[in-house]
Amino acid sequence: MADQKEPPQLIPPHGGYRELQSYQMAEIIYDATIVFCNRFIDRRSRTHDQMVQAARSGKQNIAEGSMASGTSKKTELKLVGVARASLEELLLDFQDYLRQKGLPLWTKDHPKANEVRKLCYQKNKSYLTYKTYIEQGSPEVAANTMVCLIHQTNYLLDQQLRALGKAFLKEGGFTERLYRMRNEEKRR
Repeated sequence: MADQKEPPQLIPPHGGYRELQSYQMAEIIYDATIVFCNRFIDRRSRTHDQMVQAARSGKQNIAEGSMASGTSKKTELKLVGVARASLEELLLDFQDYLRQKGLPLWTKDHPKANEVRKLCYQKNKSYLTYKTYIEQGSPEVAANTMVCLIHQTNYLLDQQLRALGKAFLKEGGFTERLYRMRNEEKRR
C-alpha cells in the first residue's frame, strides 16, 4: 500500500511565492524604489507616487498570482504578466530619470553594471545587499543599479511566464482538472 500514488488534488498546493526568485527580487526593487524616490524625486510629485506604485504592483501581483494559482492558472498567468508590465513601466521611469538628468545609462558590460549583476547570485540577498548603491550612491549609481535589478527581475519573470504558459497548455486549468476528476469519480 505504501507504493500507491496520492490521487491528484482538486486544488493543488499553491502559494510559496516568497521562495520565488522573481518575488525576492521584486521585493528588493520595491524597497529600493522607495528609498531612491525619497532621495531624488520630490515626494509631492506624481512621478514619486507612480514609481512607488509600479514597484509595489510588481511585487504584489507575483504574490497574488501565486496564491490564485490553486484555482486559476489563467489568473496566475495574467497577474504575473501584470507584474512584468509594472516593472517595465518602472524601468522606463528610471531610464527617463537618467536621460532627463543628463546622466549616462550603463551599458550591459559597464564595470559597475557587472558588479551589481553579480550580487544577484548571492544567497539570502535582500535590500541590504544593494543598500550602499541606493542609499549612498550618486543619482547615476542609484538609478543604474535599479535598472540592473529590474532587467534581472524582468528576465526571471519572462522565464516564469514561459514556464507557466507551457504548464497551462500541458495540464490545463482548474476547470479541466475538475472535469477530469469528476469523470474519474463517475467511472469508479
